[in-house]
Amino acid sequence: MKRKNLFVFPLILALLSGCGAPAEVPAEAPASEESTAAESVEESVTEVTTEASSEASSEQSDSASDATTVEETETVEIAPAKDKYDMRDISPADLVAEMTTGWNLGNTFDSWGGKGVDDETYWGNPKTTKEMIDAVHEKGFDSIRIPITWADHMGAAPDYTVEPEWFERVEEVVNYALDDDMYVIINAHHEESWRIPDDAHIDAVDAQEKALWLQIAEHFKDYGDHLIFEGLNEPRVKGGTNEWNGGTGEGRKCLDRLNQTFVDAVRSTGGKNEKRLVLITSFASSHVIPTIASMKIPEDDHLAVSIHAYTPYDFTYSASGNSYDTWDGSHKGDIASVMQDLQRIFGVKGIPVLLTEYGAEDKNGNIQEVCNWVTEYLTRAKKVGIPCFWWDNGIYDKDGEKFAVFNRNDLTWYREEVVDAIMAVYAE
Repeated sequence: MKRKNLFVFPLILALLSGCGAPAEVPAEAPASEESTAAESVEESVTEVTTEASSEASSEQSDSASDATTVEETETVEIAPAKDKYDMRDISPADLVAEMTTGWNLGNTFDSWGGKGVDDETYWGNPKTTKEMIDAVHEKGFDSIRIPITWADHMGAAPDYTVEPEWFERVEEVVNYALDDDMYVIINAHHEESWRIPDDAHIDAVDAQEKALWLQIAEHFKDYGDHLIFEGLNEPRVKGGTNEWNGGTGEGRKCLDRLNQTFVDAVRSTGGKNEKRLVLITSFASSHVIPTIASMKIPEDDHLAVSIHAYTPYDFTYSASGNSYDTWDGSHKGDIASVMQDLQRIFGVKGIPVLLTEYGAEDKNGNIQEVCNWVTEYLTRAKKVGIPCFWWDNGIYDKDGEKFAVFNRNDLTWYREEVVDAIMAVYAE
């Protein structure tokens, strides 16, 4: 493919995000808690927050939020991957630029509470088939995220050996997508039972994190650059201070350590893993300034950042006490602020960002409203070069968070109009 290297220097607040088990609804903290979160951050980060707030308040008009200065450089020829085992010498920015739009195989391998490989269907979704992944790809999704929970499938310390059967089943589904020439993200998802980023637990957590990713990296070491590793999903202290709004200084420093351990573990396995794209994340994978501004980025040549943004939360989630189900554009500044912050904190430093979770629940059939919202959301994300992965948990016509767009039982689309709106953004 050919693409132009673009250096974007935009003008430059956000809310929060989350996915969870059916029994756990990640609630956005009230305004008072979010304020407390900002006040608890170290002085240097508080200054960033103040600066960003001032800038964001002056940029709510469309003309301001969209203003950019673009410098074009020479056109660079990038050969596509020959096959699923081809590891090209490609920069993170160029690899991420090859992606357009993604989909999450949610509430599947991230499920837990069952036994062995039966965890895949324990939360009510059918067993994943090649036909399912083919249908998602044929609809236009070129990227897929496969969330995976390993906690139920690891042995005791110090080796934490992963069940071979679990590895084999995960790899089978990874190959379904790679065989469609999709970009595939695999991660460590609902690990909150052991992955507690605080001083009391960090040494044991760090050792288990290292052991887990050494095994994952070794198992998948022969695959090419279309396979991407995401070290942590929404790392946080459950029930802790500012759980979804940046956590505490202690928690963020522990997370910096875990991000570094993940990167080091993958790189230490050598071979193709020396160049594999790896994704680190913020506290709770949140986009709020206190956590993204204070992230310590490992020194690495093949790294990007994974963030979640269900923005605006009151529109995307029904659990919010201030939920609304129509999209008239009056809250589009919330979306603009998220994209501006991510570009200012990461993008202008050459660090690509992927929004590995976004989406909106169906609220009494408000399909057209979601179409209007997703068009606004993805148009702005596309403008700053951020691929987005729709969170699909398979729930639509039953109790729970109704994020599903794809019916995995009969390979049809619950909200096909929404998916068509997604694809329309990238057809332009």
